[in-house]
Amino acid sequence: MLSDQQKELLQRSDTPLKQLDEQRLLAIAGHQVMIPTLSDDELLEFLRCANTLYRSGYPLISDADYDFIFLSELKQRHPQHPFLHSVEPETAFEGKTVELPQRMLSTEKAYGKQEIDAWLERIRKAAADIQVPFDQLQFRATPKLDGFAAYDDGKRFYTRGNGRRGTDISRVFERGLQVAGKDNKQGERGLGPGEIVVQSSYFAANLSEQFENARNFQASVVKEKALEPEVEEAIAAGAVVFYPFSLLPDRHGTATELSDLLPQIVEQLQQAVDYDMDGIILEIIDEELKQYMGATRHHHRWQIALKQNQEKAEVRVLRVLPQTSRSGRVNPVAEVEPTRLSGALIQRATAHHYGMVKSKGIGPGALIELTRSGEVIPKIVRVITPATPDIPVACPSCESDLVWDGDYLFCTNNTGCPAQIAHTIEHFFRTLGNIDGFGPATIEKLYAHNITALETIYGLSAEQFEGMGFGPKQSENLVTQLLRSRREAIDDWRFLAAFGVFRMGGGNCERLLRHYPLTQVFDLTMKQIVNIEGFAEKTAQAVINGLKRIRPLFDHLFALEFTLIPTPRIDELQANGSLSPIAGKLLVFTGTMQHGSRTDMQAEAKKLGAKVGSSVSGKTDYLITGDKVGVAKLKSAEAKGVEVLTEEEYRQLIGVED
Repeated sequence: MLSDQQKELLQRSDTPLKQLDEQRLLAIAGHQVMIPTLSDDELLEFLRCANTLYRSGYPLISDADYDFIFLSELKQRHPQHPFLHSVEPETAFEGKTVELPQRMLSTEKAYGKQEIDAWLERIRKAAADIQVPFDQLQFRATPKLDGFAAYDDGKRFYTRGNGRRGTDISRVFERGLQVAGKDNKQGERGLGPGEIVVQSSYFAANLSEQFENARNFQASVVKEKALEPEVEEAIAAGAVVFYPFSLLPDRHGTATELSDLLPQIVEQLQQAVDYDMDGIILEIIDEELKQYMGATRHHHRWQIALKQNQEKAEVRVLRVLPQTSRSGRVNPVAEVEPTRLSGALIQRATAHHYGMVKSKGIGPGALIELTRSGEVIPKIVRVITPATPDIPVACPSCESDLVWDGDYLFCTNNTGCPAQIAHTIEHFFRTLGNIDGFGPATIEKLYAHNITALETIYGLSAEQFEGMGFGPKQSENLVTQLLRSRREAIDDWRFLAAFGVFRMGGGNCERLLRHYPLTQVFDLTMKQIVNIEGFAEKTAQAVINGLKRIRPLFDHLFALEFTLIPTPRIDELQANGSLSPIAGKLLVFTGTMQHGSRTDMQAEAKKLGAKVGSSVSGKTDYLITGDKVGVAKLKSAEAKGVEVLTEEEYRQLIGVED
């Protein structure tokens, strides 16, 4: 049976048992239930319960079972499910969330040299884009500590939360927690992200009888209630610390050096720390390249975690099924002959995209090689014997015509496709970025009560939320958050991007609104859109069709009077004589700035009507340089005739004085 601690954690989390009772939950955990027989709702609830208990230090199943059996089953069924593509919070605390000073994402995972090589190739291409010599590029390898992720800005201490917003746990430092790491004998604060960890040797000698595992102990360190004596003693002894990532022992080298010496590096780093490790982290050091590569909602593209490799198998494809994601992308999932990989029965695998299905011949009867890597569903390594593929022409959910975009097939029926509705609602709230409480669990519960439209959600009362099974306090909070999303100011381009129109991400929305006010975009012609730099005819037509579909929903929500910050328009700046010298110019910022971060300077430049790029091209007007600028970037600017300005020269240009 569940322990009292596990029951309490589930009761006060947002994942109380609804689809499952305690007996069935334990039967699933004990492998007494065939996983394929679980309904989607049961599987998802089990995953959420298992994740909550694991992150809180009272695991229901092993980390390997979670990754290789249950999480992979969800990925086989629904590869684009939001649960799979969001940051898993370390644990849940009561209290209002606050914006993190810096995003704290999860880490992309690799299980062998092939995946590391693929990651390096992506970096090679990105480096070429901004003309950074790949062969000279330095990489850093550090231990992947298995602790409790947190962020220290020197004033406050935060949980990782969802990667963007966390909970203030500054009380941990008030209790005597120290900052550890190489060359940090004084315990300097404010070193950013890291992990709360306990020494493995100390835990084995002093804590193993009181706590089931190190994670269980780490979670107890940050809890709101009074600490157990054993925890206080461990903190006083310096056995439990906050270890900033920047101070971890490391190895530096080029891609070739690290790739050739990976086994030795792993062994060296394991010996360098007396803390539980879950692999090693590889990342690039070049700040400019890191900024250029950016991140997904789940992980940074410039960083990867190396974990254990998995076995492979040769199987026959039975059929390839299309599945529609939130964005409308139709993903191919290959059903294969049942086979066992890494202890799990495999019946499906991702085929990546229909471009691959078409070119490689992934159809019924094809013989393929599969590999299975922890937190991804089994994937096709290669096609041994091809077969004639089946390429869908209509969306499997709404039967709308599909369109090709590169290697991908898309359903552009954003607001009418059932498969996209629930994910579209989550995308709207996530893109707004000024609302809490409307994550996957809440949206799924609403969907279960036939609440499938944003306009309906904004009209719900606390009583109606309670009628759907939300608690009284939670119901009031949800209504408060809906009101907050309307009153807290956001950029108008973000509001438009939240509707998820095909080809209308944040960048294109902002670009469009520099030329036309938000209220006019629905009446634009193809010619007007094509005349805006960055919009080709194909994109313009997709934008017009997408805007037409969302018009009724947009009008309804716009009438709720969201507090929108208008994007500065070039024509208005020209008309009132406030057009800045950089209006309409394409700028690239590089190096370390002294008068604010590059992100802040880029945002300010956009307000002045400028366009901001990430790499120097023939269309770049100004390269603005701070400290520590790479020679390659300057040479590229010189070769392309791009004017180079120092930070001070740029500030003088736009009329900013110290």
